[in-house]
Amino acid sequence: MNVPTMAEMMAQGKQPEVLFWVGCAGSFDDRAKKITKAFVKILNKAKVDFAVLGTEESCTGDPAKRAGNEFLFQMQAMTNIEILNAYEVKKIVTACPHCFNTLKNEYPELGGTYEVVHHTELLKSLLDEGRLTIEGGKFKGKRITFHDPCYLGRANDVYEAPRELIQKLDVELVEMKRCKTNGLCCGAGGAQMFKEPEKGTKDINVERTEDALEVSPNIIATGCPFCNTMMTDGVKAKDKENEIEVLDIAELIANAEDL
Repeated sequence: MNVPTMAEMMAQGKQPEVLFWVGCAGSFDDRAKKITKAFVKILNKAKVDFAVLGTEESCTGDPAKRAGNEFLFQMQAMTNIEILNAYEVKKIVTACPHCFNTLKNEYPELGGTYEVVHHTELLKSLLDEGRLTIEGGKFKGKRITFHDPCYLGRANDVYEAPRELIQKLDVELVEMKRCKTNGLCCGAGGAQMFKEPEKGTKDINVERTEDALEVSPNIIATGCPFCNTMMTDGVKAKDKENEIEVLDIAELIANAEDL
C-alpha cells in the first residue's frame, strides 16, 4: 500500500493536502488496522495527496487526560505539537473521534492549531467534490444502523456526514431509539477501554448492543475504533456474530467498491 510519511514528503520538498493521523488503535489494534487500510485505499482511489507521521506519531494523550493525568497529557501533546508545527501541518484527518476531539479542541491552547476533520467528514467532502463515487455494491438492500460515537456526535455535532455516506450505499438506514443527541455511549470512552468494568448488573456495551438489535440490522456501522470493539464484543455476548457484522464506515465504502 502506498502510504508516504511526512519525512519522505519533506525530503522531496512536497506538502500533502492532508495529514492522516492514524492513532493508537489504528496503528496497533489488529481489528482497527483493517479500518486504517480501508481508509487508505479510499484516499488512494480518490487521489488524495496525504501522508502519515509514521514512527514520529505518538498518542494524542486523550486516555491520559480522561483518566485524570493532565501532566502526562500535556507532555504527549507538546511533543506532538512540536512535530506537527515543524512540518507546518495545516489539515489533519483521523478515523478516531478521540484523536479528532483532542487535536481539534484541546491542542489549540497548547500551541497546536489545525483544521481537523473526522474521516467521515473528509469522505463526504470528497463525495461532494466528485472525487469519490460510492456504489451500493454488495451491501445493497441491507439494513444498517449507525452508532454515534460520543466524541463525534455529542461533543462535536457531527451527525449527518456518516449517515449521508451510509445512505449512498443503497441500503436501508434504520435508527436506534437512542441516537444522535440522545445516543448512548458504548462504554469505552474516558480510558474505560483499557480496564475491566466495575461490578454491576450489565455492561454498557451489552446495553448499547441491545439498542441496536431492537431494530434488526444486518450491519452495525461505527465511526470509531473503540466503539467498533465494544459493539463487536456486545454482538458476541449476544451470540449474534454469525448474523450481524460490525463495520466502520470506511470499511463499508471500501468493501462496497471492492477496493
